[in-house]
Amino acid sequence: MHLSGTSLLLLAAAASCADAVRTIIPKTSFNSQADFDADWNYNYPWGTDHNGGARMDRGQVKFGDGMVTLTAKKVTGQKDASHGGQAIKINYLSGAIAAKEHFTVGKGGGYDFSGEFKATTTKGTWPAFWLTAVEGWPPEIDMAEWKGSGKISFNTFNTSSVLSWKDVTYPSPGDFHSIKTEVRDINQRDVSVKFYMDGQLVTTQVGGNFYGKAMYLIINLQMEGSSGSPGPTADTLYQVRNLEVLSYNP
Repeated sequence: MHLSGTSLLLLAAAASCADAVRTIIPKTSFNSQADFDADWNYNYPWGTDHNGGARMDRGQVKFGDGMVTLTAKKVTGQKDASHGGQAIKINYLSGAIAAKEHFTVGKGGGYDFSGEFKATTTKGTWPAFWLTAVEGWPPEIDMAEWKGSGKISFNTFNTSSVLSWKDVTYPSPGDFHSIKTEVRDINQRDVSVKFYMDGQLVTTQVGGNFYGKAMYLIINLQMEGSSGSPGPTADTLYQVRNLEVLSYNP
């Protein structure tokens, strides 16, 4: 078969693009303890507490067959947490995991973060899938956040007061829904953030000055706090499967 010069150039370009895509976290990372340990740590990068009524505990994280399950259970007798100078009563033990890799958008590059999520929207429950700054703050990109309102939120924080957000109704919380976020360099200063749910583009936002700044990837089930209180007395589950992170950085 004879190929024209144009065809050869197109094939070369396609091959170059394919070579540029690297799998940072594979869909198999929740298959076994060894797979998990290769890509993830337990708890938040900074410890067990954050901004809600749940303390993270590795015993509340279970995985297998490509899926991780975080379970929040009601407890008593825990020491208060502290956030922003305020004491927070701990009413739950729950689960959080953070990727070992730090994610920094390079020149002309970026990442795809995707997976299938089963998340509750019950009052007092606060599951999340997000990126946040390794040093200082922002950047922060909430790739999916559920705050007990029946909605899912997609947010990009440029500062605490300069932010973009999109809240949409979250259908059938008892079912898995696909979530994908595409983060790309725009101009070696800002990044574009495209949020998808169930294969449909929901919104596009801009992260100002996010380029070149390292970010943590976190999956956690926080409780109460911004999702209201009191939270449920029965166990709450948050499940993620087929999670994958692809890099398009050069």
